[in-house]
Amino acid sequence: MAKNYYEILGVGKDASKDEIKKAFHQQAHKYHPDKNNGDDKKFKEVNEAYQVLSDDQKRSRFDQFGSADGGMGGGNYNAGQGGFGGGFGGFDFSGFQNGQGFDMGDLGDIFGDFFGGGMGRGTKNSRRGRDIQTEIDLTFSESIFGVSRKVSINKQATCEVCKGTGGEPGTKMNTCKTCDGQGQVREVTRSILGSFSTTKICNECLGTGKIPSEKCSNCHGAGVLKQQKEIDLNIPAGINNAEMLKMSGAGEDIQGGQSGDLFIKVNVKPNEIYKRDGLNLTMDLPIKLSEALLGITYNLKTLEGNNIEVKIPEGINHNELLRVRGKGVPSSRGRGDIILRIQVKMPSKLSRHSKEIIEELKKEGL
Repeated sequence: MAKNYYEILGVGKDASKDEIKKAFHQQAHKYHPDKNNGDDKKFKEVNEAYQVLSDDQKRSRFDQFGSADGGMGGGNYNAGQGGFGGGFGGFDFSGFQNGQGFDMGDLGDIFGDFFGGGMGRGTKNSRRGRDIQTEIDLTFSESIFGVSRKVSINKQATCEVCKGTGGEPGTKMNTCKTCDGQGQVREVTRSILGSFSTTKICNECLGTGKIPSEKCSNCHGAGVLKQQKEIDLNIPAGINNAEMLKMSGAGEDIQGGQSGDLFIKVNVKPNEIYKRDGLNLTMDLPIKLSEALLGITYNLKTLEGNNIEVKIPEGINHNELLRVRGKGVPSSRGRGDIILRIQVKMPSKLSRHSKEIIEELKKEGL
């Protein structure tokens, strides 16, 4: 489960930087390992929460995607490990999370009953909507500086008529007779080892504890139905190609349970001039032999669309690197650089006059 850094520090989502800093000092003092009642694990969690919430960029990613990184390079992702569900990579992992497959909650009940003797307390199995995935194409510049986009998703979403209750608006909601309004039912299994109890979602009311007298005419009592939804995305600056972003709760809705998550794979189109190397932008700069010998001033076009003058010193060598500081990829640690790799173009043919000049240079030992 993803960590809630606001809860760890004990502040609200609208807390100012000063409030976050004050809360951090209080919690850090409370849990510092050097104190008699210190807690090293909680101290590390407090420090981690402060590192995220005190950084504007990381906090923005956490608020939108539920993760400080907001994404995952190379097909990996954090704050959501356990499966993409919804058919990512041809396999649907959602059953491991919503009780449709292997149920860890039931397993916990069984072992709890076995070691505790007799019928245990049981745990409530939470229903969860499917995780879904989509892709978005970005230009190279958009990936460097970030961009706001809208994406249209076809998914199971809460019925706008009944607001997810499954009942016709204004209809009476009756207590479910199967579970007596508890939303869950307990099953007891007897074996030679003793009695084992498990708690499951009520199949009649789907965990809500209520049954509508009249089903919704729009969703036919399901509480959800397929809809086209438009979702606002704030793509953070410096995102990489093939990185995966997570939007918690933006996946498919389900009656009587929590919504799944939405995963967005980012496809970055290549740039004709620049390539990315971490926080740096690299490019090959071809120059003439004469320019390498005598030096030139080159007008470099940045990703912002501005031209800056770069002085190429005389006598520069082939494959030599020049650095333009502070014009690369933005990050919380500052901005990277542009690195120019000099490519000296050798002439394929020489005129008689050029040959004479080079012969003179040769005589001078150049």
